[in-house]
Amino acid sequence: MTVTRRGFIATAGAVSATLYAPAVLGAARPKAVVIGGGAGGATAARYIAKGAKGAIDVTLIEPTRTYYTCFFSNLYIGGYRSFESLGHSYGKLASDYGVNVVHDWAIGIDRDKKMISLAGGEKVPYDRLIVSPGVDFVDGSVPGWSVSAQNKMPHAYKAGSQTQLLKAQVEAMPENGVYVMVAPPNPYRCPPGPYERISMVAHVLKKTKPKAKILIFDPKPKFSKMALFQEGWENHYKGMIEWVGGDFGKVSEVRPDTMEVVVDGEATKASVCNVVPAMKAGKIAEMGGLTNAKGWCEIVPATLQSRVDENIHVVGDATQNGDMPKSGFAANSQAKVAAMAVRSALTGSKMFPAKFSNTCWSLIDDNDGVKVGASYKPTEEKIAKIDGFISKTGEDAALRKKTYEESLAWYDGITSDMFG
Repeated sequence: MTVTRRGFIATAGAVSATLYAPAVLGAARPKAVVIGGGAGGATAARYIAKGAKGAIDVTLIEPTRTYYTCFFSNLYIGGYRSFESLGHSYGKLASDYGVNVVHDWAIGIDRDKKMISLAGGEKVPYDRLIVSPGVDFVDGSVPGWSVSAQNKMPHAYKAGSQTQLLKAQVEAMPENGVYVMVAPPNPYRCPPGPYERISMVAHVLKKTKPKAKILIFDPKPKFSKMALFQEGWENHYKGMIEWVGGDFGKVSEVRPDTMEVVVDGEATKASVCNVVPAMKAGKIAEMGGLTNAKGWCEIVPATLQSRVDENIHVVGDATQNGDMPKSGFAANSQAKVAAMAVRSALTGSKMFPAKFSNTCWSLIDDNDGVKVGASYKPTEEKIAKIDGFISKTGEDAALRKKTYEESLAWYDGITSDMFG
């Protein structure tokens, strides 16, 4: 197994190089299908194809031809990266690994017939299916907001045009403008993400509109890396950012047409309003009957198999897995375990004990990087945390710079691991 920067690829389940021939020589190759081409899905498709060495017919279903990473999209808003640097194609998965990449929407899963329906009318059969649909938003979770309002009050929590829109809105703010974020309730994709975004918006405003203000209306009493972010905001953006937790004020309504946010009966006028609603598993998971009453997919921790269908594995943000957060690193880690389980089921290759890990880096200001992470193992009930680490308040500038540089190397490593 090849190890990339900082041993990144070795952080999840080991890949078996031992394969056993299909039971009947000359029989058609078993079919593995992956829905969703993000950090979970692209990794799973690549690792199945790479490990099976042609013994499995691998298909990846993903509607977009260029994948823009949600991770590091905040750095684009902050001016640290170009939009183009976030985009990645599926060309190498097809040319170097033999993955059949189908650019279409999956609109149905017939679990009895083991068949995927596509928006274009095609049917795709599978023997094993991996579903990695990311997240969708819970209707009505922020009164007054819906997807139809996302061009006025963007969520920018699915990278691409929404990220570009939010950046443009920030740059067009008036001198004394107010940036309002409506933060999401737990659980949601990338726990530190909203607060890194606040840092990046503040980084831009400090340079261009230093009289502007940032308000965060948060339904949670605390958030990931809270002490680290609040220390950073005090150090770099003193007086600019105000965080209002759920104990002190609750958003009762947003008004996209007038750009107002109503909290405890009082309306606040926003120049930019970034609404990040409550989340659930991506729509195709619900359509396939894979979600529970809370909107998430329950999985068998050791194999990522769905609790409702042993022939389907679910990875990434869509899972209700226990202790692992919803992040690109976590999805990539889970995908390797699921890929190993699929290869084992379809070819008889060896199944090694599952291991999982995650790290989330955040940038607060120039070279001021912080991180949090952990290692995990499967139990009968959940993916359980074994140990963890987090940056400390008061760290010196050299260590913070090193942490930021580490994140840059990780980005290059994970995108190479996903797409080849």
